[in-house]
Amino acid sequence: MRRRTFLSSLPAGALLAGAGSVAAQTGGSSRREQTQHAVASPRPADPYADVGIGDRVTGPKFVGRSTVWGANGAAATAHPAATLIGLDTLRRGGSAIDAAIAINAALGFLEPTANGIGGDAFGLMWDPAQKKVVGFNGSGNSPRGLSLATARSKAGPDGYLPRYGAVTVNVPGTVDAWWSAHQRYGKLPWKDVLIPVAELCEQGVPVPEVIAWYLERNMAGFDRASAQIEENDNRKKVYRPHGRTPKTGEVFANPDLGRTYRLIAEGGRDAFYDGAIADHIERYFKRIGGWMTRADLAAHRTEWVEPLMTTYRGVEVYSLGPNTQGLSTNQILNICEQFDLKGMGFQSAASIHVQAEAKRLAFEDRARYFADERFAKAPTAWLNSKEYAAERARLINPNRVMDRVFPGDAPTQGDTTYFSVADKDGMMVSWIQSNYRGMGSGLTPDGPDGGTLGFMFQDRGELFALTDGHPNVYAPGKRPFHTIIPGFACKDGEPWMAYGVMGGGMQPQGQAQIIINMVDYGLDPQQAGDSPRWQHYGSSEPTGQSAEGVGKLHLESGVPEATKQQLTAMGWDLGPPDGGFGGYQNVMKQINAQGRWTYGAATEMRKDGNALAY
Repeated sequence: MRRRTFLSSLPAGALLAGAGSVAAQTGGSSRREQTQHAVASPRPADPYADVGIGDRVTGPKFVGRSTVWGANGAAATAHPAATLIGLDTLRRGGSAIDAAIAINAALGFLEPTANGIGGDAFGLMWDPAQKKVVGFNGSGNSPRGLSLATARSKAGPDGYLPRYGAVTVNVPGTVDAWWSAHQRYGKLPWKDVLIPVAELCEQGVPVPEVIAWYLERNMAGFDRASAQIEENDNRKKVYRPHGRTPKTGEVFANPDLGRTYRLIAEGGRDAFYDGAIADHIERYFKRIGGWMTRADLAAHRTEWVEPLMTTYRGVEVYSLGPNTQGLSTNQILNICEQFDLKGMGFQSAASIHVQAEAKRLAFEDRARYFADERFAKAPTAWLNSKEYAAERARLINPNRVMDRVFPGDAPTQGDTTYFSVADKDGMMVSWIQSNYRGMGSGLTPDGPDGGTLGFMFQDRGELFALTDGHPNVYAPGKRPFHTIIPGFACKDGEPWMAYGVMGGGMQPQGQAQIIINMVDYGLDPQQAGDSPRWQHYGSSEPTGQSAEGVGKLHLESGVPEATKQQLTAMGWDLGPPDGGFGGYQNVMKQINAQGRWTYGAATEMRKDGNALAY
């Protein structure tokens, strides 16, 4: 059986050189094929392979830049232009939510390899008025007209849903998430938030290096899979306007998306879900033989939810419950709290061993229980408890990898782009948004006058199971299991960090590593993100795939050689760096002994973005 794991990735075939590994598209939440890949042309030998990072006068040697500090607002995103548009929104009097909407809309144009209004969104935020963390679930349902029997008829030879095409498309939740959040927390007029982004789409922006690399490979992947995609011309019009994708530094524009943003700016969420855009979407799916209708779109609503909370050595860590994997972050930390990671040492084999084993245990529960809770209720309180974590921690052998792990036996009971932004009033927003597998389903809807709507639909429906009795089994009007999760942490009831690590199954692993790096090892936000990361593949998955032995533990180049040797001796099967270690952003609030509080912003050195504060 073909093995599939959840990671923000390119379509199979975008391979790094030498090691033959797949480069993960860490901007969006997607899945990676580990055993069968269409081989791309290998990269030439790296002439800089033996050259290390330059020396800085302060901080650890592995850190590439300083945390950015400001007193009035901050933003950290995966593209410099998105960060700038976020700060501009704040400086025009907008709230952190206004800035978040503008940033997300901008990234849908600037970083289409990771997100867009054809996908879903989730958020955690500090509400200064309520003095609490609040969250929303902006994921959409499967089409009402698509039955389980029809979905099964579209399954591939491996028995699972395909990675592209109309059967994978659910109702996009992003625009309604913008609208719902703006209704609660917006300060600027709705139109004033979106029109500057529409203008950006029309003017165009030079494409940075990483996004250009992923865009070329995403489009090549769609070309290889074109037979399973019902319509291929529209995506080429938008993302390959001159017969090829734009190269690094070339200006790319998307006037079709700018026109769609103008319609949304004028008509609000109804323009997308129950107006002109919805009509175009319904006609498009009727033309290509899909299932999405205007009625499916009109019925969608964002759900405001109570976040789950655990503590890690006194820090309050918040996550979103199922249908997301946010609970996995809490579980990993709850298990790791049972061990003295600080005493084991930073980047030591003992510390990484415990963290990776905690991940393996948490992910078996993820595969067993996580789904749309309107259809299958997970035992979240039990899974999130310290008592259960202590029980699971006792399964970890400090000297040897566990041969096999299983989900817990519940008591009887009745992949993405990520960014952080904060404003002068103390609101802090942790926001994540994705089309799932890199750019999504391959389907870009028709627009007016022979054009397109300028965005691609997500393929999140790929994550449904097709097995009877599975909590995540496909059903009409159901939300699939979701990999994208925002993160938020508080200290003593006050906001501390709006943070996240994008990239499918890397997300809970990466979020846990950020918290551990800062709490156990005393790193600041930028240092915690620049630190070498690990990622484990091979756990059971919510689509029904079973675990494969101990799986494979991938380590970045900066992990010490002695650590790698010790992990091998413990029984770990180590994999090389594969580009799949996530994309991190963070805005931290610091309480100062003298003067007012300030924000520290950090960004991902593995991507194109930056962090700014003022």
